[in-house]
Amino acid sequence: MSEQENNASKAEVEQLTEKVEEVILDAEGKPLSKKALKKLEKEREKEQKKQERLAREAAERAAREANEVDYAVDNYGVAKLNMSQQKSSTKWTEVKDLGESLVGQTVHIQARLHTSRAVGAKMCFLVLRESTSTAQAVVSVDKDSISKQMVKFIASLPSESIVSIVATVTKPAEPIKSCTVGDAELQISKLFVTSEVKTMLPFSLEDASRSEADVEKDPSLNRVNLDTRLNNRVIDLRTTTNNAIFKIQAAVSQLFREFLEKQSFTEIHTPKIIGTASEGGSNVFKVTYFKQDAFLAQSPQLYKQACIAADFGRVYEIAPVFRAEDSNTHRHLTEYIGLDLECAFREHYHEVMYMIGDMFVYIFKNLEERWAHELEIVRKQYPSEKIKFDEKPLRLEYKDAVALLRKAGEEIGDFDDFSTPQEKLLGRLVKQEYDTDFYMLDKFPLAVRPFYTMPDPENPQYSNSYDFFLRGEEIMSGAQRVHDADFLRQRIESFGIDTESLKDYIKAFEYGCPPHAGGGVGLERVVMFYLGVGNIRRTSLFPRDPKRLEP
Repeated sequence: MSEQENNASKAEVEQLTEKVEEVILDAEGKPLSKKALKKLEKEREKEQKKQERLAREAAERAAREANEVDYAVDNYGVAKLNMSQQKSSTKWTEVKDLGESLVGQTVHIQARLHTSRAVGAKMCFLVLRESTSTAQAVVSVDKDSISKQMVKFIASLPSESIVSIVATVTKPAEPIKSCTVGDAELQISKLFVTSEVKTMLPFSLEDASRSEADVEKDPSLNRVNLDTRLNNRVIDLRTTTNNAIFKIQAAVSQLFREFLEKQSFTEIHTPKIIGTASEGGSNVFKVTYFKQDAFLAQSPQLYKQACIAADFGRVYEIAPVFRAEDSNTHRHLTEYIGLDLECAFREHYHEVMYMIGDMFVYIFKNLEERWAHELEIVRKQYPSEKIKFDEKPLRLEYKDAVALLRKAGEEIGDFDDFSTPQEKLLGRLVKQEYDTDFYMLDKFPLAVRPFYTMPDPENPQYSNSYDFFLRGEEIMSGAQRVHDADFLRQRIESFGIDTESLKDYIKAFEYGCPPHAGGGVGLERVVMFYLGVGNIRRTSLFPRDPKRLEP
């Protein structure tokens, strides 16, 4: 076949193909009529147009949303890194100061984002936290300054981020019971992130704030054990309870200082690196001090007395104390804060002992009156009864305590030291007998006291020494000190200590020293027993014990 004939044949085929109609069978297998075919074609065209319309609308909507102008763009976002680039005249308000008196006012607040809860796409509730105070805030879309993008941004922020807000204070319809600020709510107009959380928290603050009783009742609740807390102490300290605990700890130091300064005491600061163990014995930390050995001070004892010999009359110190005791108990630390005092007296060491009793009464009363907010917060997580105490503290002698224990069935010698269980039992017995949680125990056996303790002249097997007890456990130990140089040498030698190692200490008394007495308080113990939190590590900021040297 020629090429010309071949091309003609192809053209004929194309013409025939165009004339062939599509054959579509109905349900019975017969070809559809032309009318049915036209109807079907119209339906197809209608569906195609519908799909094209929907696709076009979706594309238009996406484009509109992508290109929608965010009219609130200047009212939220992540703030520039604060490198102190500028100062302003902004007046900042603290969360604790919010209240009904500020209703209608605009305030600037910087706080942590405690929790957030979105309500749809147009509203979000926040709880802001600063120290021990919390307040509720709300942000909702309006046509002028708060966009959906702003609400979405705020709702997406991780808890514990630090935010700065501008808000109007309003009065809520009902008191907000979930926050410490119940009579005010914040209507946010601006919010900027000052510092955003960038890693997952080791535990939630909600879990860390639950009471042990709640966890015991509901096994499904997460328990954050003490070791986990201490290993992640920075997060643990953020709970309102822990914030309150350490405000109370600071308060005890403040009240200790207040009382003593009213009594004409002088605050001193003694060395913590010393050449000889403060109180003898082996429970000292040895450190390398250039080419010789030195020790961390077990107490400021020797230096307090030196200041009395130097005519300071009345001195106190608030400082760390180091004890190398391998005691893994609920009340022992290898480093703690000592509240120490020493005082010259005229006639009798009871002048000092009763003054110390008055000091504790002053601390207890003022805590309840001036730190009621913090105490309420702690007692929600760690429920405890308020301590009972007398204006004039109860004084018992050691032999009276032994008699009480024997009456309760304890086997104990006249001059035996108390064990911890016996101390606790004695506390319960005293509470039953005298209805007090706080008392002084006087006239301890001489054999269980340090070498610088003055013996009882009427019975040399006892001593002019005392301990103070709270909720059945010791919080302070003290005594009249030996202030005569010759007698002091005898006492030191009786303990098997080389007097040469304490020559500077002894020399202070050779120049003449007034009779004096004093004592040392363990700050963390006082706070632990007062609050009833059960473990001294809860009242130590970053505790040190035989097994913990970090963080």
